[in-house]
Amino acid sequence: MIKIKRKSGTPKYKQIINSIEEAILTGTLKKGDQIPSINKIKDENNLSRDTVMTAFNELKSRGIIKSIVGKGYYVNSENININQKIFLLFDELNSFKEDLYNSFLEHLGDNIQVDIFFHHFNKNTFDNLILENTGNYNYYVIMPANLKNTNSAIKNLPKEKVYILDQIQEDLIDYPAIYQNFEKTIFNNLTKAIHLIKKYKKLILVFSEDKQPLPMREGFINFCTTNQMPFDCIATLKDRTLTKGELYIIPEDKILLKIIKQMKSEGLLIAEDIGIISYNDTLLKEIVEGGITTISTDFNYMGKRLAEMILNKEQTKIENTNNLIIRSSI
Repeated sequence: MIKIKRKSGTPKYKQIINSIEEAILTGTLKKGDQIPSINKIKDENNLSRDTVMTAFNELKSRGIIKSIVGKGYYVNSENININQKIFLLFDELNSFKEDLYNSFLEHLGDNIQVDIFFHHFNKNTFDNLILENTGNYNYYVIMPANLKNTNSAIKNLPKEKVYILDQIQEDLIDYPAIYQNFEKTIFNNLTKAIHLIKKYKKLILVFSEDKQPLPMREGFINFCTTNQMPFDCIATLKDRTLTKGELYIIPEDKILLKIIKQMKSEGLLIAEDIGIISYNDTLLKEIVEGGITTISTDFNYMGKRLAEMILNKEQTKIENTNNLIIRSSI
């Protein structure tokens, strides 16, 4: 099955790959079939173990073969056209992250497979997903969110194959990344709208420490203290009575809908009685209640630029762009 030509200009590990791909193409090997062991290929072709392992690792990262502990290597996929596989770990899926994902896929090109996973802000899930998939992919794109000590799992991956997305924790500063500067973003964009914000008596950030980036809260507090504006940070709207003259800054879409519903039940008018600034622009926010003011990063660009970084093997950090879209909610 394995054909090695000593005087070929093709590296020996690549000849092993080509031989296994040819066996799959001709039907000699099918999905689920066991392939010859590393030692068998090594001994029969007078090769080093490292040469065979290099071939197996490439096939494994492309998803063509898989290893089963104590048994050996098996054909995992008959699609040999996949050149690379990418592990993409999100915190959760929502409409704007769907935009990011679709843009990422669009700009990667053909013959690259992306497998998406979600940790849902659970550290154990995060760690297990990474550890279970170590060595199975060409690249790893990881959105750590606000989880702590994420490098304890990420450090098991080849550093040059890891890209950090959206938030950078202190223990991840050595990795390439495309990220949001949450502290600067909220401060600068609230400053742009100061002429509209000053009519409100109090600013309130609805902030969940479990899900939202801490620098967002720091930037909010900095803005309020700098401009001597009364403020509060709350985790939930539960048991809260809305008061005229309050401006709510809302990172989560579920909270946005809840506050609009509560305003209607209390007979309060948006912008006139209660102001709203939401995070992350969507088509819905262009329409609902005459339009919701948003602070938003460009998720389409983030996906496009991430794809370019991987394709070009860029080892850099990029702060993604953001903007304020003022609508009739303030």
